Amino acid sequence: MAGPGLRLATYNVEWFNALFDDAGHPLNDSQPSARYGITRDRQLTALRAVFAALDADGIMVIESPDTGSKRSTTRALERFAASAGLRARRAIIGYPSETEQEIAFLYDPDRLTVRHDPQGNPAPRHGSSDAPRFDTAFRYDLDADGVGEVIRFSKPPLELAVTHANGTLRLIGVHAKSKAPHGARDDAELTRLAIDNRRKQLAQCLWLRQRVTAHIRAGDHVIVMGDLNDGPGLDEYEKLFGHSGVEVVLGPDDPPDLRLYDPHAQMAISQRLGVAPSTARFFIAPQNHWLDALLDFIMISPDLRARAAPVWRIWHPDDDPAIAANPTLRAALLDASDHFPVTLDLAPVE
Repeated sequence: MAGPGLRLATYNVEWFNALFDDAGHPLNDSQPSARYGITRDRQLTALRAVFAALDADGIMVIESPDTGSKRSTTRALERFAASAGLRARRAIIGYPSETEQEIAFLYDPDRLTVRHDPQGNPAPRHGSSDAPRFDTAFRYDLDADGVGEVIRFSKPPLELAVTHANGTLRLIGVHAKSKAPHGARDDAELTRLAIDNRRKQLAQCLWLRQRVTAHIRAGDHVIVMGDLNDGPGLDEYEKLFGHSGVEVVLGPDDPPDLRLYDPHAQMAISQRLGVAPSTARFFIAPQNHWLDALLDFIMISPDLRARAAPVWRIWHPDDDPAIAANPTLRAALLDASDHFPVTLDLAPVE
């Protein structure tokens, strides 16, 4: 007999790290958070409400609190979960990042057994072109000059083996490189940095795609979830490279039995000039308006799509009618982060 269904989520929480002290205690005070115009207690209250409403068996938390000499991602997340009364109360990370933003998985230990299970061989210093371990280096010719460049993840993807009542899933949590040309001093440098960052983001996605292909060929149930900092048609440089990073991970040029699927990504690919869903909202000060973007995805392998009756939902405060009709949850989503959660419900697999 099949076990119960499963709900998974991905959620990029803006400046989550700034809401905890070094001991991992939530900073429930009226001091400003790193999120513009929001106090720390207000953001924490909003996050507790959002995580509780998700009621997920497992949440891939992008931009989780930092792990370092004094700070612990798992300690902070587990104390946050306790303060919110969440059943997803156990946290796990993989390789710590070079930044103050980790990729972590917060899960219900009564429903899931989870272990960090990195794949691939460690690459030498000059990198490897054959899907090396994510905390080492990938070698790829970014600019087609016949010389391979060495690519690294500042935030190595989190690879998990997740066992539940219906079997085992392979989860890969990802936060790909941003394409934003930070630090540009003039238009020429802005263009150069934008193209260079686009190449690096695509190389990371190619690296990820190699891993996905290996899993699918091995018969694994694969889910890639997180913030790819990209989407079909999102910037003017995409035409230089043929595909967006999202499309590279999905594998549209591969046989159907090797492709991943996300309905929101598919909608954006097929409606490049039309209305597409969004998972994030940013205020653009010079133009004095909001920009919506599709950055967060949950991509699944063909076997899960065929057998597990998947249902996706973007918890957008204005685009989801049920949330728009719930003023408390809508306000919490707007206070909590500049990204909105995405959930995936999987039915029991017989």
